[in-house]
Amino acid sequence: MNGLTDNSCGADTTSGHDTIRAIRWRDDTLSLLDQRRLPEEEIWLCPGDAAAVTSAIRDMVVRGAPAIGITAAYGVVLSARQHYRSSGKAWQEKLVADLELIGSARPTAVNLAWALSRMQECLQQAGTDPVAELLEEARRIHTEDIEANHIMGELGAGLIDAGMSVLTYCNTGSLATGGYGTALGVIRSAWRAGKLREVFAGETRPWLQGARLTAWELMRDRIPVMLMTDNSAAALMQGGRVQWVITGADRVTANGDVINKIGTCSLAIIARHYGVRFMVAAPCSTLDPALADGAQVEIEQRSPDEVLNLAGRRIAAAGAGAWNPAFDVTPAELVDCLVTEQGVVRRPDREALKGLVAANQTQKQLD
Repeated sequence: MNGLTDNSCGADTTSGHDTIRAIRWRDDTLSLLDQRRLPEEEIWLCPGDAAAVTSAIRDMVVRGAPAIGITAAYGVVLSARQHYRSSGKAWQEKLVADLELIGSARPTAVNLAWALSRMQECLQQAGTDPVAELLEEARRIHTEDIEANHIMGELGAGLIDAGMSVLTYCNTGSLATGGYGTALGVIRSAWRAGKLREVFAGETRPWLQGARLTAWELMRDRIPVMLMTDNSAAALMQGGRVQWVITGADRVTANGDVINKIGTCSLAIIARHYGVRFMVAAPCSTLDPALADGAQVEIEQRSPDEVLNLAGRRIAAAGAGAWNPAFDVTPAELVDCLVTEQGVVRRPDREALKGLVAANQTQKQLD
């Protein structure tokens, strides 16, 4: 990645169990906490142009659907600043090319295209200072995400009774969002309210986002966590140790199918079998009414090396191949509730999602 190391960028210090911010814009510089290096090192990278932002997203310096969208928005600002004063009348053409480049970084998370669409709309309406207006829009996307996460946290926590335990998967916290988190935001709010007895986190192969990132976040924010192997989930639920599985989503299609980290569908199936409730916490920016169902979603296939190797060392037998989809599709009928900033949808289906999309569009027009 074409960036430089900046260890001076720290996390925001806020009240409660919420001290981490992995995306920062300060002094006209975008800074990203390199999630590939956690938990061993906290290294900040500062991409300087659209190509570097694209690499950061593709190479998982930044990951998580909302965080990808926010980073992409700031990448548009970097591109505009680069081309506006140096490319004459052709600057917008170069900016549009950079938007396409950033948009190609990862295909599955709908927030990437959503954020770029907002930035392009802002560009079309920009006045005499387009760079400043694009920056204002990127900051607005960032701020709105954090606000939405806090709302979802409270709504989701309201569904959890005192003394319950939960299982979460992958990383859905401040590292995956603008701040606070989606599913992890629900857990933060429930923990602050004194409702949770235990929090379990699946390790999440092959990138180990649960072990490396979720556990790091929760320990940093003084929330105890029990890490477990992914294949322990059935035993955990069979033993009655948890009452909720709480995940995020990279995309929710028109019928309520949930596209999320590979392994989410397995958890939903196990949860339904053992009577454990399944909650998805995701902002309305994750809704994709243009796609009828999960079968229409392009599932990102990542390098076999991520499965064949661990921490830079080959663990598979020589000559073995690997199948490595990054996401799977959880059918809507396995989801007990979808928590968004616009409210909670129980047993999401096509009609319920249609109403939610309409309510969100109305709210945006009012705003």
